[in-house]
Amino acid sequence: MCDSYINTNRKRSPVPAVEAWAIEPIWVQFEALLPPHLETHPWGCHNPRIPDRVVFDKLVAKLVFGGSYTKHADATCSATTIRNRRDEWIATGTLNKLEQIVLTAYDQTVGLDLADVTVDAQITKAPCGGEATGKSPVDRGKLGIKWSRLTDGNGIPLGCVVAAANRNDSPLLRPTLEKLGRFDLALPDAIRVHLDAGYDSKTTRELLDELGCDWHIQPKGEVIAINHTRRWVVERTNSWYSRGFNFTAICTERRVAVINALLSLMTAIIVIRRLIREAWTTHRWESRTRRRP
Repeated sequence: MCDSYINTNRKRSPVPAVEAWAIEPIWVQFEALLPPHLETHPWGCHNPRIPDRVVFDKLVAKLVFGGSYTKHADATCSATTIRNRRDEWIATGTLNKLEQIVLTAYDQTVGLDLADVTVDAQITKAPCGGEATGKSPVDRGKLGIKWSRLTDGNGIPLGCVVAAANRNDSPLLRPTLEKLGRFDLALPDAIRVHLDAGYDSKTTRELLDELGCDWHIQPKGEVIAINHTRRWVVERTNSWYSRGFNFTAICTERRVAVINALLSLMTAIIVIRRLIREAWTTHRWESRTRRRP
């Protein structure tokens, strides 16, 4: 019975990591950002270069399904090739440029709500350790990573700061809010920052006054339903990351540069999904599907 079940599973078509309607525009833009490959072998007799699209799909599958690079390697692409190509893209800043272009496209098409921004932290398991790990206060002291995430008023992720899981939320607030300046956006005159009780301190208020921001901070010890605040959007965004990408549930990367680059790719996928779904009712384009995604 077990063998029959296994054989039946093998006959099934593979489940796509990301829907075609979302990943295709990402790949088109990503391919346009890739610098031309220069052949450096003196004789030119080595194995043909693995196509970038093959490696890109493997990398996206790792983010979605998790596991090691070896798990996603096969006859078409080895684990070493995935890691080497990933490092090439990190060195050229291609993944970071992709995130910025997608956010700019969303702002031009739908519009970012920067009058009300939200910051919240999320903790991820990091069993392999690394540069940005610490003892997790919510997981019996096991190693973990904290993501301090910034979103606009509708939950669109604008930036994230990676730190050790045992870092307090308040010291991460300044570098997180500084992510607003990365995208050369026209900021409104008045920005209201929505925070939970973990940021309820004099230091946080002095920082927000210094930055010229208004704030709405949930007082410590006071229970307020999250659906009665503007903070629910960042909780939904955290769910987009943790439920859509196994990478943010268990992070096995050790270098901060790699984590930030892969985070940029995940953000680009999330934002392009929202862009297509929201623009489907207001815009038309050649490859627009008949049914709303």
